[in-house]
Amino acid sequence: MIDSRAVIHPSARLADDVEVGPFTTIGPDVEIGAGTKIHSHVVIKGPTTIGRNNTIFQFSSVGEECQDKKYRGEPTRLEIGDNNIIREGCTLHRGTVQDNSLTRIGSNNLLMAYVHVAHDCLVGDNCILANNTALAGHVVVDNDVILGGFTTVHQFCRIGRGSMTAAGTGLFKDLPAYIMASGSPAEAHGMNFEGMRRRGWSDDTIRALRRAYKVIYRQNLKLTEAVEVLQGMAEQAPQIEVLVSSLLGSTRGIVR
Repeated sequence: MIDSRAVIHPSARLADDVEVGPFTTIGPDVEIGAGTKIHSHVVIKGPTTIGRNNTIFQFSSVGEECQDKKYRGEPTRLEIGDNNIIREGCTLHRGTVQDNSLTRIGSNNLLMAYVHVAHDCLVGDNCILANNTALAGHVVVDNDVILGGFTTVHQFCRIGRGSMTAAGTGLFKDLPAYIMASGSPAEAHGMNFEGMRRRGWSDDTIRALRRAYKVIYRQNLKLTEAVEVLQGMAEQAPQIEVLVSSLLGSTRGIVR
């Protein structure tokens, strides 16, 4: 299961069925769960914890020191959940003590080739980050997000649940839940209604979210005013509460 040409530090803890390809290097303070496959030419440094049934493709760098100039070698961490696919050339950096000392990637995500996840990012579950997507430090990505290829995200941005970006999008502000955005700087272009239908959401829920979108983007309301209106609509669909939460959690202003 472990190629003889791989280099694995004696203190690294690998489940019995972990596969490791040739010329991969796994350092100290690394823990890898059952069913995970590491292809050739991967570098994994710790402290890093990788869960079960992940696949990491060749030339990825996992758990490396971050590029923040304030970093001074503190023992920060990277945590990766279960059932993730991490394609060729991805770079996933550990956190910094200026935040929570943690970069975390959840479960059931697809990180396509050359994705960069910088220090202190928090990525949820069931996300797709397409080729060459780059998250700067301290970015928060909620569940069920799709980021198109070459999407770039500014530091400290928050990306709401179920949102989506087109290829080449530049996010410099927070993207509310369920919103589709494109351009650089990004602008909102409706909601991901097709994705909602594929998830089996009811027509009533989709109609409620259409009304919610118009409140935010078509009625020339201040954000605080839009939130107040949406809070009065919350009984129409639980997803509106998720949308309101993403608006209230914004610290950089939202994409409009």
